[in-house]
Amino acid sequence: MRTHAEITSLPDAVADLVRDGDVVALEGFTHLIPVAAGQEIIRQRKRDLTLVRMTPDIVYDQLIGAGCARKLIFSWGGNPGVGSLHRFRAAVQAGELEIEEHSHAGMANRYAAAASGLPFAVLRGYNGTSLPDHTDTIKPITCPFTGERLTAVPALDLDVGIIHAQRADRQGNVQLWGQTGVQKETVLGARRSIVTVEEIVDELDEKPYSVVLPRWVVTRVCEVPGGARPSYAQDYYDRDNDAYKAWDATSRDEAEFAKWLEAL
Repeated sequence: MRTHAEITSLPDAVADLVRDGDVVALEGFTHLIPVAAGQEIIRQRKRDLTLVRMTPDIVYDQLIGAGCARKLIFSWGGNPGVGSLHRFRAAVQAGELEIEEHSHAGMANRYAAAASGLPFAVLRGYNGTSLPDHTDTIKPITCPFTGERLTAVPALDLDVGIIHAQRADRQGNVQLWGQTGVQKETVLGARRSIVTVEEIVDELDEKPYSVVLPRWVVTRVCEVPGGARPSYAQDYYDRDNDAYKAWDATSRDEAEFAKWLEAL
């Protein structure tokens, strides 16, 4: 049963809600990526996680390099605008990380099915591609009304959904705006959720096209200013492109990555 959101520290939220072996999604599409939460998972040495994400970027490279992940369910992985994720690549080549690859549309539909309480989603994608030959969670299905050949993908089975938002009020209602991806579905489709926010305010004001997650669908809210850096938070700070470029050298060299991990 879902409870009203509690406002706690991020270390307490991760300690209480993220367990070894969990299926965990940290979502944010270029914007509002929950980097601070991912790095707290690293500090607490969580293990055997199945990580889920559309466009896993450097925070997932960090989680994989730190040994937190057993499996990755994803669509497109890379350091945006820079190149490869070298810790991710090394883990795959060493046979240390199981991967389950989908398209963006497939992943978005899997999130939507989870948020809707449905067992699977149906889409027109994947036909004519080789992904179904490599991914067991992509299956053909025939429309019972038209006979059209379609594709079915299962709902994501998320233990924990983690997102970053601009703000929350003191009751735990969350508000985010700007470019949003599947953050809403990540929270609604997970058994437990953590939302880090730039600030906690007395009352949310109206914001055109904003998404409001009511407090009864959120488990924990944590005030973490700058919690999405080096990604951006609209109306708070810009994307730090130099940080993404600098990560390439750190990720590429195992010794440099070990230094970064030690300093975290």
